[in-house]
Amino acid sequence: MQAQQAVPQKSSISAGMTFLLAAACGLIVANLYYAQTLLGPIGESIGLSASATGFIATLTQLGYVAGLLFIVPLSDMVPNRRLSVSALIVAAAALAVAAFAENALIFLIASLFIGLGSVTAQILVPFATYMASEEQRGRVVGNVMSGLLLGIMFARPVASFVASLWGWQAIFGISAVVITLLMLVLSRLLPERKPVPTLNYGQLIVSLGTLFKNTPILRRRALYQACLFGVFSIFWTVAPLRLAHDFDMSQQGIALFALVGVGGAVAAPIAGRLADRGWTRGLTALAMCLASLSFIVTGLFDNNSTGALALLVISAVTLDMAVSGNLVLGQRAIYSVAGEARGRMNGLFMSIFFIGGAIGSSLGGWSYESGGWILTAAIGATLPLAALIYFLTEKKDA
Repeated sequence: MQAQQAVPQKSSISAGMTFLLAAACGLIVANLYYAQTLLGPIGESIGLSASATGFIATLTQLGYVAGLLFIVPLSDMVPNRRLSVSALIVAAAALAVAAFAENALIFLIASLFIGLGSVTAQILVPFATYMASEEQRGRVVGNVMSGLLLGIMFARPVASFVASLWGWQAIFGISAVVITLLMLVLSRLLPERKPVPTLNYGQLIVSLGTLFKNTPILRRRALYQACLFGVFSIFWTVAPLRLAHDFDMSQQGIALFALVGVGGAVAAPIAGRLADRGWTRGLTALAMCLASLSFIVTGLFDNNSTGALALLVISAVTLDMAVSGNLVLGQRAIYSVAGEARGRMNGLFMSIFFIGGAIGSSLGGWSYESGGWILTAAIGATLPLAALIYFLTEKKDA
C-alpha cells in the first residue's frame, strides 16, 4: 500500500500558524450557533411558527454531520488546502443567502449548507497534527481546539448583541464577509498537504465502518464525548429558559451569562499539555465527575434566589471546562493511533458526539417542560456518571 504524502514534518509548528488555525476554527464553527439565540426574530421574519423554528438548528446540525461523514474523509484523499477553500466558499455563499432570505424555504436550505461548509474546521484540526511533532501534539490540539471552543461559546452572545443593534440578518452578512476573507488568507498561507489516495471515494466511505469497528479507542472516546456534549447541550438549551422564567433576564442578560462559559475554554490547552505528560486517564475521569457535579450543585436551589443564580454561573464554567478538556483528550488519543486516516477518524469522532449533542438538546426541551430544572439536572448528572462507569471498563493500555 502506497503511503500518503503528508506535510513535511517539522520539529514544531509555528506559533503563528497555530494561532491562524485556532482563529479559523473558531470563526468557522461559530456559524453553527449564531441562529440559536435568534430563533424567535428569525421565525417571525421568515414566517416560521415557534415550534417550527427548531428546524433551523436541526438542519444546520444535519448539514454539519453530513459534512463530517462525507466531506471530511476526503482530507485523506485530496489536497487539504483546496478542500478547505472549497468548503469555505460553500459556507460563505450560504451565509450570504441566509442574510437576504425572505422566506422559510430559502433560509432553511441555506442553514443546511452553512452546516455543510462549516466542516472546514474539522479538516483544519487534524491538519494541524500533521505539522506537529508527537511530543507537542497534545498542546497543538489543545490550542487549536481552544479557538474552536471559543467560537462556540462566543457565537451566541455575539449574535444576540449584533442582532440588538442591526437586526438578525446582520450577523449572517458579517460572517459571510469574514469567512470570505478567511478563505483568501488560508488559500495563501496554509501549507499544502497532498495525500496520495489508496482508495477511491466509495471505498473511502465504506472504510469508515471498518475504522469504527476496528478502533476501540475511537468508539470509546466518541461515546465519552457524546455523553458530555449531550449534557452540555442540555444545559445550554435549558439555562436560557430558566434565566428568562426564574430570573426575568432579558436577551442581553442571557447573552452576558453565555459569556461566562467562555472561561471554560481555558481547560482545552491545559488538558492537551497534561495529556502529553501521560495524564489522559486521570483527566478523563475528572472531566466526567466534574460534569456530573456541575448539575448536582444546581439542584440545591430550585428557585430564583441569588444563591441559585450563583451556582448556575459556577456550573456553566465547570461544565464547559469538563467538556472542552475531555474533547482535547479524546482527539489526542485518536490522532495517536489514526496514522494517515486522521481525517476519517476525526469525521467519525465529531459526527458521533454531535449526534449526542442533538439528542441532548431534545432531552433538554422535554425535561424542562416535564419536570422543570430538577429533572433536567438529574438527567445532566446521570449521563456523565454512565460514561464514567463505561470508562472504568477500559483497559489501561487502551
